[in-house]
Amino acid sequence: MSQPSLLPEASDLWQMCTERLAQEIPEQQFNTWIRPLLARVSESGDKVTLAVANRFKMDWVRAQYAGKISAALELVAARSVALELVLAQREPAPRSVAPAQRSAPAYQAPVFAELPDNQLLEARVDTHKHRLNTALTFATLVEGSANRMARAAAMHVAHNPGQLYNPLFIYGGVGLGKTHLMHAIGNQLLADRPGAKVLYIHAEQFVTDVVKSYQKKAFDEFKQRYHLLDLLLIDDVQFFANKERTQEEFFNAFEALLTKKSHIVMTSDTYPKGLADIHERLVSRFDSGLTVAIEPPELEMRVAILISKAEAEGASMPEDVAFFVAKNVRSNVRELEGALRKILAYSRFNQKEVSIQLARDALKDLLSIQNRQISVENIQKTVADFYKIKISDMYSKKRPANIARPRQIAMFLAKELTQKSLPEIGERFGGRDHTTVLHAVRKIGAERQTVSELNQQLHVLEQTLKG
Repeated sequence: MSQPSLLPEASDLWQMCTERLAQEIPEQQFNTWIRPLLARVSESGDKVTLAVANRFKMDWVRAQYAGKISAALELVAARSVALELVLAQREPAPRSVAPAQRSAPAYQAPVFAELPDNQLLEARVDTHKHRLNTALTFATLVEGSANRMARAAAMHVAHNPGQLYNPLFIYGGVGLGKTHLMHAIGNQLLADRPGAKVLYIHAEQFVTDVVKSYQKKAFDEFKQRYHLLDLLLIDDVQFFANKERTQEEFFNAFEALLTKKSHIVMTSDTYPKGLADIHERLVSRFDSGLTVAIEPPELEMRVAILISKAEAEGASMPEDVAFFVAKNVRSNVRELEGALRKILAYSRFNQKEVSIQLARDALKDLLSIQNRQISVENIQKTVADFYKIKISDMYSKKRPANIARPRQIAMFLAKELTQKSLPEIGERFGGRDHTTVLHAVRKIGAERQTVSELNQQLHVLEQTLKG
């Protein structure tokens, strides 16, 4: 007896694909680039045609997301699926067009047509304007000790652009809220000064614009786009590494904006002097204003974020469940949001109230991966390799600085990344007393707040351990 087919119907293929992409792509990027796409799926399900609003968007989707979309389609369909991108105008929708989310308003069907070349720049300017996500404000950002200084500096810039903290350089690991802060600054400035010229952009898009301006010799258009702003918000400047022409043009834009007392806000995954393959004169400009870090959220902040995000979803998150999730998902806000979505979906599908047991069931894959990958022994080996000491030094009684320091860092990470108690951790470090572990945890935790180099090293170790 043949097994029933588990392959999706052609009409469901795009919907299932976007549900998968929503888990893989940051929410803001998904809402900006994936959600507006209109899909036409062939009857056989072996080809998907995506209609994009204009040529600029089509180039960006093709360069940044086509690979991810193709991979998701083939994974969902369990076979090869051809992907085509075309330009579109909109007319009444037939049934074959599927929006990216079922809950979104009905989309109109695409009529595939090319934009005239002379409309390209106009479409680009009219469509994007400031490119801010209006949902990302200071009001929707949960505050805690991990982001308090960065938030205070961002609010000052939003209300007093062009004065202190120019440029403002915000750095930290993935998913900690850097981009949220940038959008909050732009949204607040526009609320105070609706006529302000504000632009949020990712560094990769700046690179693309530089390349296009050289190809088309459209330098005046490029300068008009970037040199006349009141506020430039640019994400992930580490992407400028090894791009000589881009760095030159950004330096020119930087100088032009500071001369006219416009404000520049940048984010990066590391502090300015930690950036690799970027000109020293540019690094010195990055470091000339205020540099602030965003840390991974502490336990209480993670709990507050979960409760706040659940409320925004129209759901209730009991405090004990929030604490359970927060203790097990430690790295960043994005992973917290992903865990919350899984729990709420599991609750709806099974028609059960949110509880610790339900959360445990919904997150069992995540929890098993964490339990398998992060152990005290794994931390000791990773830290020993990083600082080039022997693994046996973790257990020994040796106390020279080049050994004692990595040992303290390993104790700190063991407390942060595992469920082990202080005595249990001490036992794994050569039978040390729990007070020794507590001293190491407090010492490294305090220094992390003030020593940029240590903070960056901890970020690298944490990301390595989490895979």
